[in-house]
Parts: sequence; C-alpha cells; structure tokens
Amino acid sequence: MSQERRRYVLALWTLLALFVLRVAGQLLVAVGFGGFLPPWEEWFSGVVPYPQLLVSQIVIVTVYGKICVDVTRGRGFFVAPRRWLGFTLLAVGSVYLGVMLVRYAVRMALYPPERWTGGSIPIFFHWVLASFMLVLGAYHRRSAPPPTPALHKIRARVIQSLSWLIVVAGVLVWVAYQLAPTVFARLLGAREAENAVRIERGVAMVTSDGVRLVSDLYHPLRAHLTPTLLVRIPFSKTLVNSLFASLTGRFWAERGYTVVIQGTRGRYESGGRYYPLIDERRDGLETLAWLKGQPWFDGRLGMWGGSVFGYTEWVLADQLPTPPAGRSALMIQICSTDVHGMFYPGGAFSLSSALFWAVRSRGAEDESPDPEALGRGFNGFPLIEADDRAAGDIGFFDDWVKHPTRDAYWQAIDGEERAARLQAPVMLTAGWFDPFLPGQLADFVRIRRDARADVRAATRLIVGPWAHAQTAVLPGGVRNRNYRLESLAPSIPWFDRALRSSGAGVQPDAPVRLYVMGANVWRDEQEWPLARAQATSWYLRSGGRANSAGGDGRLTIEAPAEDDRPDTFEANPLNPVPTRGGATLGYGAGVEFQNDVEARNDVLVYSTPPLIEDVEVTGPVSAILYVASNSPSADFTAKLVDVHSDGTAYNVSDGILRRAYRPSAHPAADEATPVEIALWPTSMMVRQGHRIRLEIAGSNFPRFDRNPNSGEPIATATIPVVARQVVYHGARTPSRIVLPIVPRAR
Repeated sequence: MSQERRRYVLALWTLLALFVLRVAGQLLVAVGFGGFLPPWEEWFSGVVPYPQLLVSQIVIVTVYGKICVDVTRGRGFFVAPRRWLGFTLLAVGSVYLGVMLVRYAVRMALYPPERWTGGSIPIFFHWVLASFMLVLGAYHRRSAPPPTPALHKIRARVIQSLSWLIVVAGVLVWVAYQLAPTVFARLLGAREAENAVRIERGVAMVTSDGVRLVSDLYHPLRAHLTPTLLVRIPFSKTLVNSLFASLTGRFWAERGYTVVIQGTRGRYESGGRYYPLIDERRDGLETLAWLKGQPWFDGRLGMWGGSVFGYTEWVLADQLPTPPAGRSALMIQICSTDVHGMFYPGGAFSLSSALFWAVRSRGAEDESPDPEALGRGFNGFPLIEADDRAAGDIGFFDDWVKHPTRDAYWQAIDGEERAARLQAPVMLTAGWFDPFLPGQLADFVRIRRDARADVRAATRLIVGPWAHAQTAVLPGGVRNRNYRLESLAPSIPWFDRALRSSGAGVQPDAPVRLYVMGANVWRDEQEWPLARAQATSWYLRSGGRANSAGGDGRLTIEAPAEDDRPDTFEANPLNPVPTRGGATLGYGAGVEFQNDVEARNDVLVYSTPPLIEDVEVTGPVSAILYVASNSPSADFTAKLVDVHSDGTAYNVSDGILRRAYRPSAHPAADEATPVEIALWPTSMMVRQGHRIRLEIAGSNFPRFDRNPNSGEPIATATIPVVARQVVYHGARTPSRIVLPIVPRAR
C-alpha cells in the first residue's frame, strides 16, 4: 500500500468511525440508555422520522464500510480509480458540505438560543458524511488515468455544466425554503424568530370509530412549555397546500408556538370519508382530548382558519380550555355559526356557491371546477340534478338542496347559540363580498351582547374589501394587499396577547376595524353596527315605467304624498337576470359592471340625482317593498349600486327574498304585500357627483337559484312558468331602500 493510499484509508476509517459513534449515540438515547448524552432533540434534525432514520443510517454505515474495506484491501468495486466518479463525488460532496455550512450559518443567525452549538450534532455529522465523499472523490480523481480525448472532454464538460446548473438550482430552492418563514414574517411585519423548529410528520390519533386523523407537528426547540396552535385542514394534500402548511407551521413555531396541522376526516393525510361539516364536532372534541394527553400541551390553545377551517373552530367554541386550567383564543375568517343562512339567504338557495363547493370537494382529491361544467349545472331543471349535470351525483349537494329550512340537518351542523356560548376571545375577519358576512356580523353582535364578560371584551372584528378568500378589485383598479397575507398578519400579535401575556382583559386596540370602500381607507370603530349611523329612507318613485336604466325610476329623500303608478316586470326562469359580481364562493365574486343588467326590461331601476356631497353608507341595508305577483311563489331581488359620474354602474350589495304570495292577475294597491329584503351589509363612500341606485328584479342567477314560479317544490320542479310581478310605491305603499348614513364630520 502506497503512502498516499494509506492516508486516504486512515481518513476514510476515521470519518466512518465518527459517524458510527453518532448512530450509536442516538440509538442509546432512543432506547433510554443515553442519560449521559445530549437529549433527543439535539440528535434529531426532523427531516426523517425515527426509526426510519436508523434504517437509513445503517445503510450508510454499510455502504461506507464496504468502501473502506475495498480501499484498504486494494481490490473491489470501490477501489478501481474512475475519473468521472472522482469528479462526481467532489462536486456532490462540495455542494453537500456547502449546504450544511449554510444551514449552520442560517440556524445560528436566525435563532439566538441556538448559538453556537444548538442543533449542531446532525449538522456536524452531515459535515462528516460530506467529508467522506470529498476524500473518496480526491482518491479517485488523483488515481485515475489521464483525461480522455478532446471530443469526450467536450461531452464531459457539457454534462458537468448541466449537472452544476441542476445542483445550483436545487441549492437555491433549498435556501429559499429555509429562509421562507423569515421572508414571510417580514412581509407580515411580525416579530423576529425565537426558536429553531423540529418537525414531526405523520403523527396519528385514532377516533372512537377507528379513523386515523393525521397531523404534522412543529415543535419550537429550547422552549419548555409553549402555547399550541391547532389548524384542521379540510383540503387534500397538494404541493401548494403542503408548502403553505409547512410555511405557516414553521412561521408560528419559530415564534414560540407548538403547531399542530391536522387533516380533517377524509382530507390531507387523514382517513375516513369526507362529507363537509358533519363529522367536525365529534372529531374536533376527540382531537382536544388527544391534545390534553400530550406532554408538550400546557393548556393554552389557539386555533386559526377561514371558511371550513373556521367552521372547525366554531364547533369547539363551547369546549375550549378556560381559566384557571388553560386559556384559548380563536382567529376565524370568512365563516359564521349560521351555515344554513349562507346557503339559504332570504329563503333562496345559494346555487353558485353550493355547486362550486360541491364539485370542488366531491372526490378523494379537491379539484378546480371547470366553469363550463358549472354552467351546465346551473342551466337546467330540476335544481337537485345540478350536480349531475355538472360532474355527477354528489350526495352532500343533494342533502343541501333537500333541506331548505332550518331543520334537524342544519341544526346538527350549526349547533345552538355557539356565539353566545363561546369560551375564548375571537378575532373575526370578514369580507364585504363574502357569502358568510351577514352571519359573521350577527355572531359579533351576539358575542358582544351575550358571551362571558372577558370574552366579549377581548373579541375583535375586521371587515375588509374581500370576497371569499380573495382580494376584490374595486373600481378604478384599487387592489389592497393579498387576502392570504391579511388573514395571517394579525396572528402573532393576537395569539401573543391572548396566550402569552400575563392575562386577558380589555385590549388596547379598537373592537372593530372596517375598510370604507369608495374612500378606500381603513378606520377603527367602537361597535357594530355604528351607533352614529342614521337609518335613512330613499323612496321609490316612477310613472310606472322604471324598467331598465332608461326608464323613469328615481329615488327621493322626500316621502311621497300621493300614489304612483306601479311598476311591473316579468320574471322568466328561462331568461333569468344574470349575476354580475356579489358575494359568492368561486368565480365572479366581488365588484363588476352592472350596465348590461340594467339594460334589461325585467330589471326595475331607481336612481338619485347626482349627489351634491359625499355620502357614506356603513351598516345593514334593507329594501322595504310593497309587491304582488300572479305566481304562488316568487322571488324579489334588490341590489344597491354606485353609479359613477361617467355612467358606469358598480354593485355594492344585494339580497333576495323568496316567499309565497296570493296569486292575483290584476292586484290593487291595497292588496300589495309588504316585504323586507335584507341586503348584504356594506361600507361605501358614494362620492359627490355619483348616484345611488336600486335595482329590483325577480332573479339574480346563478348567485341564487331560479324560482320556477309554479308553486311546486323547488328542488324537483321541472316546468317553469313566467310570473308577472308588481312593485307599488307612493303614499299608501311607501317602497323604499333604507341606508345607514354616517354623518360627515364637520
């Protein structure tokens, strides 16, 4: 054996011995005989769970041992010098070592408690493995015969260049992954990281009916007992969802929270059948019981999430840890305790929202619904077969359609008085164009009135320019910060205050924060609805020809002194008034032009003159109408519109009312039925020179399903009929829209 090979042999055996000591040390700690060694957390990087990690370590020891034996004996597969192998090992080893050096530098720079040896055992032994590759690569490179001819050299250089490009790209992606929570925190304005993070993936609990609910756990290192944040994911495990879960889990854990991200039944990595909303109460309670049995759970619990995420919080609202045994805090976005109210506002079915949700979630994996397929579902009768026309039979969609009233089906989903029985302060985040908005605002009012004193004092409400998990683009191209960022930005300050401070109590910020559209500003308020807002009636007037924006409909602040000629229109289910914007799940939500809708003769249009000053509308909106129909069942829709000085019209809020009527071919004014349509609450500054407009129609489709006007059960009706509908206005029938006007500061 040459002197040079002897040096290689010594170096390789030394490096292998070091790695064997690392494997043995971790094994001793794992089986409970390593009390004299550093604790478990110091040995484990969290990338591969134990004992799978032990298997990979044994494989590495076996391969490296074979290499050492071959080089020592001077024969065997690994001893014959190969120039290409030498280059590959040197390249990979250099990158490997460089990455581990960067990992060490990042860890020490970002997490002060780690300086300068924290979590360094795995990193050090990665250095050992990389050094082994470098030594073996140097042996092959120096011992190999001279280079090949020029043609082969060119080919080799091309391969080398491509290899380096791939390696560099991979390293950059890895570095981006490591730094992502820090960059994310800077975007959100969050405080600096405190802790490095250990990740446990695939941790399962088993429910009482034998279903495995699987979680990923994010543990902050060098933090004894910390608050726990629980997120229950109702989506399938895609690359995007996995990256988002990992990013948020690490972001929170780096700031001192143990994070549990659990798939709900039938979603993410959990077992069982997925059926929206039905199993969340039981599974959530069993998850709470499981948490209480974990050694790292200290009784402090936070939950975060929007939409169905948020629903998984509401179902536990009355069972959360409370003082003195614990503390809790919730962040619920775009979800309310009234899911039935979201599906059936004003008695009509939220068709576009329901079908979008059903098609998206019908299979084992979530999918993006095809707009053409949704269109096939919308356009046809009966209603209960909309899912079949769009994608196939979906059991839970059929159940939603079969239960139009608040019966036992919805009572099981919505529970009883969850807002009043809430056991923890909640930050409610809502959007002006979200279908859950009215229910969320009602929840806030109920909490502030009926909940426990400390809960109601600490609860907060934020309402922004958002649709359902989307940022709405406002007129003039005004676009606020991405909704996803806005939903996470308050999380660290909120949970710090509720779970890490010395105690709860009255919070230093305002209870309500609203975005005023039109003015496009955020504003703090002390209550909802605003006490200073004045309910102001604007009366419908016309000469009986208010059909379309070209008609003679108008809105006046003065109450009528005499009766007007009523306005009539036809409600044809086969030619419904199309939806333009509004509060829906999925496509088309938000603000849209209304001019094409207002050109239809089956839309009544009433407008003010151009405003002589700005008018702010903030609060609940309603339309009180005196109506009649020749149909035994009819819909009346109302839409508040902001008409700009150039004539372009944009939706602000809308609503619908479905009810039975006494059919009459030619009803008189004294036979009119007074009805009240609740429109979506809003906050809008209608600017000077703009006009306030009200649209009245018999449909807003497919935001709401079509009423067949036949009096048959709507779910199964197949033969629609055209209805003649009448809106009365005047002294005896003072139809009006009631707007909450906020007085201008003088």
